[in-house]
Amino acid sequence: MMTSISKHYLNPAVLDAIDPAAFRAQRPYPWINPQHFIAADRFHELLDTLPDISQFRAFFGKQRKHGQASHDRYVLDYEEGMELSPAWSEFIDELRSNRYRDFVCALLGVSQVRFRFHWHFAPNGGEVSPHCDSKGKIGSQIFYLNTVDDWNRDWGGETVVLDDGGRIEPDNAPAFEDFDAEYPANTRDNRSLIFGRRGNSWHGVRRINCPENHYRKVFIVVFEEYRPVHMATKRIRRLLTGAELVTEKERLMY
Repeated sequence: MMTSISKHYLNPAVLDAIDPAAFRAQRPYPWINPQHFIAADRFHELLDTLPDISQFRAFFGKQRKHGQASHDRYVLDYEEGMELSPAWSEFIDELRSNRYRDFVCALLGVSQVRFRFHWHFAPNGGEVSPHCDSKGKIGSQIFYLNTVDDWNRDWGGETVVLDDGGRIEPDNAPAFEDFDAEYPANTRDNRSLIFGRRGNSWHGVRRINCPENHYRKVFIVVFEEYRPVHMATKRIRRLLTGAELVTEKERLMY
C-alpha cells in the first residue's frame, strides 16, 4: 500500500485545532507547544536538508541589555534569494503565505503581521538567559529540529516558559531560580513553541550539556506587528534626520 505524501508542509489539522481564545487565556502569558505542526513526511525532508553550519555566523560573548548574559549560538538569517534546499524554500514560501499569516493574526488578535526568519544552532555550553523579547516583537514560533535519534533529553535545550508572578520588570537580569514556576517545552520529534509577547513574557534555555559536534537546532519565525502608517512616519523622520531609511531588521521582514 502506497503512503500518501503531504502536499503542504503546514499540517491543517493542527493549525485548525489551536483555539485563539484559549491561547490568549493561557498563563503566565499566551503559549502553546504543539506537535506535528509540520506534516510528518515533510518534517524529515527539512531535517535532511538543513543549511550547513558553515553558512552560519558565530554569535558568542555579546553582552545583552540590562546585564543579561550572552545568548551564545550560531545564527543564520533568512534573506530573499539565499541558497537553500528546495524543501526549505518551499517551507518558507508557505510560512509567507496568507494561510499562515492569517493564522498568526487570529492567534494574536492583530490585523497585520510581518515575519523574520532565522536558524539558531547552539553547541555545548550554549545558554539563553531569562529575558523578555523586545517591544518590537509581538511573538514567535520556534520550530525544534532535533529528534530522539540525534538528541538525548538529558542534554537539555528546552525553552522554559517562566512565571514571575508579576514581580520582575523586563529591564532586569534574573536567574532561573528567581521565578515562581517554570514550564519546559517538549522539543524533540516535530514540536514547536508558539508564544505571544506581553510585558511578562519571560523565557530562557538552561545551559546545554551535549557532546561536541552536536547542536540544539531551531528555526524561528519572529512576529512583528505591521502598522503601515506608523512605519511611514518613522521613515519620514529618518529622512529628515539623515538616518538610514530601512534598518537591517526591517530589511529582513517579510
